[in-house]
Amino acid sequence: MNEPSKRPGSADQHEAIDISDFVFAATGDRIRRLTMPDGNHWFPSVDVCKELGYTTPRKALLDHVPEEHRDNLETVTGGHGLSIPAGRTWRRDLQLIDLQGLILLVNACTKPACAPFKQWVAEVIETVQREGSYSLEEAEVQPAEPGAPIAYAMPEQVAEAIVRLEELNLRADEQHALVQQESLTLQRTMVEMQRATLVTQQAIAQAMERIANRLDVLTLDRPAPTAAFSAQPTAESVLADWRQRLSVTSDVWAVAVVIVPVLVEEGELRQPLDSIAARTGLSVQRVNDCLRMLRKHACIHSRGGTDDGAPVYVLNRP
Repeated sequence: MNEPSKRPGSADQHEAIDISDFVFAATGDRIRRLTMPDGNHWFPSVDVCKELGYTTPRKALLDHVPEEHRDNLETVTGGHGLSIPAGRTWRRDLQLIDLQGLILLVNACTKPACAPFKQWVAEVIETVQREGSYSLEEAEVQPAEPGAPIAYAMPEQVAEAIVRLEELNLRADEQHALVQQESLTLQRTMVEMQRATLVTQQAIAQAMERIANRLDVLTLDRPAPTAAFSAQPTAESVLADWRQRLSVTSDVWAVAVVIVPVLVEEGELRQPLDSIAARTGLSVQRVNDCLRMLRKHACIHSRGGTDDGAPVYVLNRP
């Protein structure tokens, strides 16, 4: 296990937290570690439980680690008057365990994958009993000057594992940024589509208002509503008749404005529903509902369908 790093030029080492990764020499697995000013080490329990294969960290702590060997991040840092480390993963309620708690979790693990960690614990205990301390097996690199941090040569396989982990983290960050960019692009596209739909609806409403005003002018010169249909009806006369008889929503009128000229000029309506939907800005289902409403009020009636399945409608004559 690495010795806690110290800051050069500090006499009592009570002003900062050292944040580094603890590396299991037996496996190369990395676990976050806080080294407090008093030299005690604390480890996020979620990191330890993940490496050891515990599926429920909270239960593992309650079952195997006494209270005196576990605490939360806010209490541990507050005891030294220090601020909480920055980063999304350093939450105030993050559960920490000390070195004894880590060893207790290792010894309590029954999974075969935990064997290298148990071997490491045995090595730590044996080395401490024999030599009074424990460090990595590689040669220690002595500090160049008094007060400089003590460094240790890292085994090659551990260094390679750390490099691979950093590469994975970089790729994950890049993928996360790409997903965020795609999400923002999609949101902008949706906003633009909503604006275009609103503009279309406003244009239809204005067109309907103009047609309604023209129809009002035309009906003033007619002797009676029954004269709306003549021998040769026009689009204006048909819409005027429907306006006299019906009280419907703007969606129905939007469909009526589109289909009446076709019914008058061609004698029948053979257009697919999606074509009418595209011209009105409505959905295909809503167009079908509007046509059904006009049939219900005897404005149009069905006359079979086309070869490709589109319905055929004709005007109802008085």
